[in-house]
Amino acid sequence: MTRLFTLMLFAAAASAQTPEGNAAKGKELYLNNSCYACHGFSGQNGPGARLVPMKTPQAAFIAYVRNPPRPNQMPSYSPKVLPDAAMADIYAYIKSLPDSAPPVKSIPLLNQITDQK
Repeated sequence: MTRLFTLMLFAAAASAQTPEGNAAKGKELYLNNSCYACHGFSGQNGPGARLVPMKTPQAAFIAYVRNPPRPNQMPSYSPKVLPDAAMADIYAYIKSLPDSAPPVKSIPLLNQITDQK
């Protein structure tokens, strides 16, 4: 618990210094570093954690990838392997991926069912 809290504090402190990312470069990095092997090409399937929709702030995402809580399930990526700019690009790419589930309000049948209550 304290480790997670420490990571969140680190992420909050680093958020002011977090670079903007380029989604096109991020896609290339996502593929070249085999992120898809665990998280799927859509970021939503595979044996790894679901990344889409990405709700984690960029700084917290980078801190998590640098020091995952369960390294036996996810490798850590040091700044030498993936610099912060590359991590920002990967984050931008993940943020650009569409969520597979449409909003409930956009599904007419569900709206009919919920309106009848």
